[in-house]
Amino acid sequence: MINGKNVRLRAISRSDLLAFVDWLNDPEVRRNLSIYYPLSIEQEEKWYQDMLGRSVEEQPLALEIKKAGEWVLIGDIGFLNYDQHARCAEIGIFIGEKDAWDKGFGTESMQLMVSYGFKNLNLNRIYLRVFETNARAIHCYEKAGFKHEGRLRQACFLDGEYKDVLMMSILKSELPEEKNKD
Repeated sequence: MINGKNVRLRAISRSDLLAFVDWLNDPEVRRNLSIYYPLSIEQEEKWYQDMLGRSVEEQPLALEIKKAGEWVLIGDIGFLNYDQHARCAEIGIFIGEKDAWDKGFGTESMQLMVSYGFKNLNLNRIYLRVFETNARAIHCYEKAGFKHEGRLRQACFLDGEYKDVLMMSILKSELPEEKNKD
């Protein structure tokens, strides 16, 4: 488990899948993800089985918050496209529980995973892609220390229009504790 002040990250279990299916079938949640069609529990179970076959570095983690004294699942976060040679990976996050939006849980989760990636996986660069229309996520990533590095023009089709995808990244040397090392 990876523990933060207000969130914790743990391995995803089969019992989490129903919540994921509910969230990923909500058009408002799905609108900023690269998932365009409704999802069945069978498809999510297949994803889960496939995910268990990936390297541990590429297995996403369940994102939980404490609510009324108990840990409650609100989404997931994880690395993909892990490149051990280049020491880089892409990161992805989604918060499906809409009551948890705009409360800083995404920023804290990103900071935890970035720190974990740099300190435990020996990554040097962590990057992400985000739709230009996803202001909430862009703000979260900027607060977590990610820098804008590029734009993929008209790279996604959303709401009947082509939209740009922004590329953002953070380097190990940009972490506050790394900047202060002599």
